[in-house]
Amino acid sequence: MAPESQIPIAASQKRRFAVSLALFYSAVFAVSGTHLPFFPVWLKAIGIDAAWIGLINALPAITRFTTLPQITAFAEKRHAIRAGMMVSVLATAIGFTAVGLQQQPLALFLIYALTCMMWTPTMPLTDAYALRGVARYGLDYGPVRLWGSAAFAVGSLACGYLVDHIAARDLIWVIVAWAGVAVAAGMLLQPLDDVRRRTTTVHAGKALLRDAGFWAIIVSAALIQGSHVAYYTFSAINWQAHGLGGLTIAGLWTLGVIAEIVVFALSPRFSLHPSSLMAIGGASAVVRWVVTAYDPPLALLVVVQLGHGLTFGMTILGTMSLLVQRVPSHQIARGQGYYAACNGLLGATTSIASGAVYARIGDGLYCVMAAMAGVGALVIWSARHRLKAHPQSDESGG
Repeated sequence: MAPESQIPIAASQKRRFAVSLALFYSAVFAVSGTHLPFFPVWLKAIGIDAAWIGLINALPAITRFTTLPQITAFAEKRHAIRAGMMVSVLATAIGFTAVGLQQQPLALFLIYALTCMMWTPTMPLTDAYALRGVARYGLDYGPVRLWGSAAFAVGSLACGYLVDHIAARDLIWVIVAWAGVAVAAGMLLQPLDDVRRRTTTVHAGKALLRDAGFWAIIVSAALIQGSHVAYYTFSAINWQAHGLGGLTIAGLWTLGVIAEIVVFALSPRFSLHPSSLMAIGGASAVVRWVVTAYDPPLALLVVVQLGHGLTFGMTILGTMSLLVQRVPSHQIARGQGYYAACNGLLGATTSIASGAVYARIGDGLYCVMAAMAGVGALVIWSARHRLKAHPQSDESGG
């Protein structure tokens, strides 16, 4: 049987897939671009204290290792990844609307938990859909994925502008609006051929979990990406406390995303092994968080923010490339689910702890994040020979 990428495909079909996927990535990341930096600001504006903010912001990470793997595995088993994406964004829009109508910490916690159960599978399902499309149509992941990053920047900038012009307690409705756009974009997604293999799905998960190389990839990625928790949760609050305005904060986030976009755009030219890309991402994160911990002046903070292209961009490119090499296409949604679960377990623990740590040592929290990133870089660097010498094939079953 010919590989998927060698099956003759009309140029128009390939273009429709790429455009619809880019639009969906854009809409989903616009939600994140408003949610990540400004949801904590909204929580603070309605009177939620720092400890509750840490707990509430841990919920997406908690659902990543509890309900998310079951949802991605179910969607894969039913050959319904695209349908799962569409249902997920619809439930997210409804959930954030309900969140916006609450102001009591416990009620917010419970409703947001239900919302996250449906929201967090969106990205693993989208990446699984994208990686199958990459194999099917012979596309490069980075240039398609960069549209999500661009939309993140636009969403963050737009919300940052609004912070200076509307009440912070109304920011939730900006998130809801973008979620509605994601619902519309989901309707444009193109169906993909089912990837049905002889290998039974009963043993698919066990095969992946017995692979030491797969574990090295997802643990390293979880540590490096988890080191961004302090930045995602407290950077906007911390920068506000140091006198920076909403538009300046959004601009700092946007600089990081621009650097990320550049990395994605240039990714087809990278010749380093994906494990080396991840190691570079982890080492760069160590430097970034140590500098951030010492309250750098705005000019230096601008330079540090450009490091996001390395700490996040390089890490995710290396991770996705390694997962494509290591995980057979008929298990890709399951593999994304395990990756998200590992990310979520560490991220939830870090987020919960970060509230208490930030309350005690403030910016010193970034030094803890630097240590996490350093461990992640060491994990992937120590596994590089295994990953280079023993890549998996689609027929291997993992």
